[in-house]
Amino acid sequence: MGEVIQHEKIRPYTRKWETSVMGTIDELDLIVRKESSVHQRCDVQHDVPAVVFSTGGYTGNLYHEFNDGILPLYITSQHFNKKVVFVMLEYHNWWITKYGDILSELSDFPAIDFSGDKRIHCFPEAIVGLRIHDELTVDSSLMEGNKTIRDFHDLLDRAYWPRISSLIQDEELEAQSRLAMSPSVVNPIKTKTEKRGLDKPKLVIVSRNGSRAITNENSLVKMAESIGFLVEVLRPERTTELAKTYRVLNSSDVMIGVHGAAMTHFLFMKPGSVFIQVVPLGTEWAAETYYGEPAGKFGLRYIGYKILPNESSLYNDYDKNDPILNDPSSVNRKGWEFTKKIYLDRQTVRLDLRRFQKRLLRAYYYTVARKNGRLHRLSE
Repeated sequence: MGEVIQHEKIRPYTRKWETSVMGTIDELDLIVRKESSVHQRCDVQHDVPAVVFSTGGYTGNLYHEFNDGILPLYITSQHFNKKVVFVMLEYHNWWITKYGDILSELSDFPAIDFSGDKRIHCFPEAIVGLRIHDELTVDSSLMEGNKTIRDFHDLLDRAYWPRISSLIQDEELEAQSRLAMSPSVVNPIKTKTEKRGLDKPKLVIVSRNGSRAITNENSLVKMAESIGFLVEVLRPERTTELAKTYRVLNSSDVMIGVHGAAMTHFLFMKPGSVFIQVVPLGTEWAAETYYGEPAGKFGLRYIGYKILPNESSLYNDYDKNDPILNDPSSVNRKGWEFTKKIYLDRQTVRLDLRRFQKRLLRAYYYTVARKNGRLHRLSE
């Protein structure tokens, strides 16, 4: 082995500014040596570059999986046109399964488990670590070919369409099978009604259980239906296949949800659609920074619905003059622990439906005008 010229250490994870989480990331040694007459043994010789990254840290939270992982992976590797090998620290089989459709659009090769694969791999070049731009977005000025977040959405389309197409075919075959077995169950009047329903704007409510749930969600559904929406309530779980979630949201006109990691799903919507984020007390900065502003860059019509104190469950827990209700910023300044404990973990929302209806009507008229091909500005 040749003499060591340079020796660097790196933790290949994007959140460099968060020392606490960076301390949990496995460290790599990057060593440059003088050339030696002793030939380096290669068990596997690759003729394409490697991109090395960690799926540790906050992996397991949908927002972080996209913001810290999938989007930076796209930013760092898309210009290789799939001629690249991903080398992963803290390799998780579930992560490969969950994001396999996306990975196959970024690389023609199977990912390598850095710790589990004991062979020596040789590459012509390697990028260690991923590039990150901003919250859930792609800065076109920093991309080869000026790629944007819309190009990332196109990649999601390509990644999920084969599976969605398969799901549609399975459903059609199942429907034909039911029809063949019981032709009498078909009701022509119902069929016409269903066809009329397809003309309605589709609204998806991303539902939560526990903290930050909408406690009068059923009433919200009824109100939205009375306005003229076709409503679907989506309850994504950790194990929900992303292609199925993508199918629901990519065919929707409006998405409603309370601030939280599941709002990352706005990336699954078509640009031009409407995203209404319910913003609980004490979460205004995070809601706008992590989802509101990125949604606007993505091309969605974004509406942030900031709840009033009496729409929060905290209204019943504290005196009406308590800063927790009237001055959340002062509480947030005490630190993240207070924000999480009070506003994220202990708060549910009961919407003032009369107040919220104004936003729904605005979204409805915009969507109908858009479907009819008429230009319409969604005012703030």
